[in-house]
Amino acid sequence: MFILRAGCRVPFPEKLFEEYMLTENQIIANISADKIKSVMEHFICIHEEPLFFILELPSEQNDEKEIQPGVVENLHKDVYYIDGCANEEALTILLRIGDLMINDGLCSFGFGCHESNDEIMFGKYNVTTIFSRNIRQYIGFMADHEIAKKEHILTAWDTFSYEHPGSSKRINTDGKDVFSIPEMFADWGIYKAEQRED
Repeated sequence: MFILRAGCRVPFPEKLFEEYMLTENQIIANISADKIKSVMEHFICIHEEPLFFILELPSEQNDEKEIQPGVVENLHKDVYYIDGCANEEALTILLRIGDLMINDGLCSFGFGCHESNDEIMFGKYNVTTIFSRNIRQYIGFMADHEIAKKEHILTAWDTFSYEHPGSSKRINTDGKDVFSIPEMFADWGIYKAEQRED
């Protein structure tokens, strides 16, 4: 059974399956919420090089430019990093806040490699992307997690329409939410690198 992030709702969940497709330099996958932590741990453990943690959060409302009262043309996200993580540090980040990030409906997060530039991101509605200059090496990786390869997959984004939109919301866990993470990891050197259009 495909399990969505707790903070996400989609109109036709029965159309979504755990599977992936391969493009020129990336894998795009639907990965069940109960499996993403083990996928992330696996990614971390197979890279013997310095890693970075990446967290994308919606920008604050006062950062958005209104084109008319209550209406913004483009939304933005704030991008945070922790650089130079050893494997143990990356695994500790996942242990401490993995469940919070996985359940939340607003954030995207992942890990990347400083040398190979490989990267994994878990985004909204369970869409996971792996980037690599040698993407075919991840075919066996996906097979290890019993995620099937397809020529084309249907993601939640493909099912949305004006009449049937998706929704995402903030999730609180033990009095914390994803917007607490920059403060929680201030002593780890987390920093806001940029603000991008979402």
